[in-house]
Amino acid sequence: MEENEIATVVLTPMPEFHNAVGIPRSAAIEYPFGRMTGQTHDIAGQREVLLKTLSMLEDAENPGEIRHLPFKWPESPKEAKWQPGEISPIIKENLDLIKKLPRTN
Repeated sequence: MEENEIATVVLTPMPEFHNAVGIPRSAAIEYPFGRMTGQTHDIAGQREVLLKTLSMLEDAENPGEIRHLPFKWPESPKEAKWQPGEISPIIKENLDLIKKLPRTN
């Protein structure tokens, strides 16, 4: 996409990984996986995260730039609910197949 002059940015909790695989811009955030933009129903907070992420498209200066966003998850890691209350639709649809997969250690 970048070769076709379409700028990209990734919002990620793993910026070093994305930098290593060649992502041109990474907005780093220390939020739980699956909640990169914030808590459910926090429209204002989600908007702030997205606007800060998108701002990198305007002002990132170097390829491979990583910007650590200034947001903190409001719960301690021990209190955070890392898993949703219900199974995701794609997992639910494929659960029988997943259960048949060989386990690896």
